[in-house]
Amino acid sequence: MKFKKEKFFDGNSEWEDLEAGVSRQFIGYNAQVMMVIVRFEKDAVGTLHQHFHSQITYVAEGKFEVTVDGETKILEKGDGFFAQPNIFHGVKCLEEGQLIDAFTPIREDFLNP
Repeated sequence: MKFKKEKFFDGNSEWEDLEAGVSRQFIGYNAQVMMVIVRFEKDAVGTLHQHFHSQITYVAEGKFEVTVDGETKILEKGDGFFAQPNIFHGVKCLEEGQLIDAFTPIREDFLNP
C-alpha cells in the first residue's frame, strides 16, 4: 500500500473529482488514519451510507444538512459530527463548503475504487 505521509501539507495537492459537485483532496494517511478534505457545491449530496471505519468530520466552510444514525441537524463552519462504525450517515450541502474527514483505519476503498 502506498502511503501519503509527508510532514507538511500545503494545500496544492491535486483534487479528485467525484462528480455530482463533490471533489476530495488527501491531506495524509497511513495504515491507521486518513484525513481528507471534501469540497461540495451547493445542493451536492454525500449519499447516506455506512462503513466499518470511525469517522470524525469538521465543517471547515459552508452549511450542511447532516444525518447521523437517523438524526438530522444543520451544521455550519466550526461544527462537526462523529459517525461510529456501521452507523448510517450522509450530508446535503446547503451552502458551498468543505468538510474535513478523519477516518480510522484508512479508507482503502478511496485508494482502490
